[in-house]
Amino acid sequence: MRTSRVFHSVDSHTEGMPTRVITGGVGTIPGATMFERRAYFLEHLDHLRELLMNEPRGHAAMSGAILQPPTRPDADFGVLYIEVSGCLPMCGHGTIGVATVLVETGMVPVVEPVTTIRLDTPAGLVIAEVQVRDGAAESVTLTNVPSFVLGLDRTVEVAPFGKVRYDMAFGGNFYAIVDLADLGIEFDRGNKDEMLAAGLSIMAAIDEQDRPVHPGNPEIGGCHHVYLAAPGSDAKHSRHAMAIYPGWFDRSPCGTGTSARMAQLHARGQLELHTDFDNESFIGTHFIGRLVEQGELNGIPTVTPTITGRAWVTGTAQYMLDPRDPFPRGFVL
Repeated sequence: MRTSRVFHSVDSHTEGMPTRVITGGVGTIPGATMFERRAYFLEHLDHLRELLMNEPRGHAAMSGAILQPPTRPDADFGVLYIEVSGCLPMCGHGTIGVATVLVETGMVPVVEPVTTIRLDTPAGLVIAEVQVRDGAAESVTLTNVPSFVLGLDRTVEVAPFGKVRYDMAFGGNFYAIVDLADLGIEFDRGNKDEMLAAGLSIMAAIDEQDRPVHPGNPEIGGCHHVYLAAPGSDAKHSRHAMAIYPGWFDRSPCGTGTSARMAQLHARGQLELHTDFDNESFIGTHFIGRLVEQGELNGIPTVTPTITGRAWVTGTAQYMLDPRDPFPRGFVL
């Protein structure tokens, strides 16, 4: 057996969505902040993301995280989020997976009933509180970065639907929130191809006609997520399908998407602070969200969300690259 690289991982899933946590083999990525490390990685090391996320080692909906030393003194670990589509500034389900792995493997001192882990992410400091019983992680509540609405009741021309109404919100990534009924598509797994095609068309139209840009960091921009809200969804319980670029559905309820959805509902006067919000995924799994604080970012009102969900370790692995492998960057079919 010959290999030019060896990567150590602990694989997990968060309410159905995988997180491949890379614990060794990458080394420390250059950069004074995790956002700078993300930029360096994208420019110089993105082939590692492709190798680990793409087929044949990954799949079309693969997601992961690379553990790093923190760049700030108040954090325990740095995290770089990777997936088939690129490197997200923040990933909620990935954070829940990372926190669960850190506890289950003993990589952090485990305290019962709550182990607090401070994570240095490209989007900012994220705090994960892990509920622990008998040494095992039972659930994770993460405090996300401030979330906000960039615009309500916007419209975009999308073929073949014509004008599509959407709200644009940020929860660590940008999300266009669309009522599925407006598209004339029934919320059913049998319609998944039609729903995904609609979501991708909406993303492309938004990025062409009204591309969102973060008011505090112009390097964060673009819409790669569309929250397709099912009929009957409200501020207590919302069902949805999350279409994600370049062409897959989030299996989990989506942590940053839950944050964006709560910011949207709060901006509409429908969700108060300190109130539970049940966000249900396309496969029927749940995150419980709460808004715990209000703030402001460059004149835009913000809310700080918490997200509670569960993750399970599914295995450990060493991923290798044979120098004769014809797919050193994997492939996307």
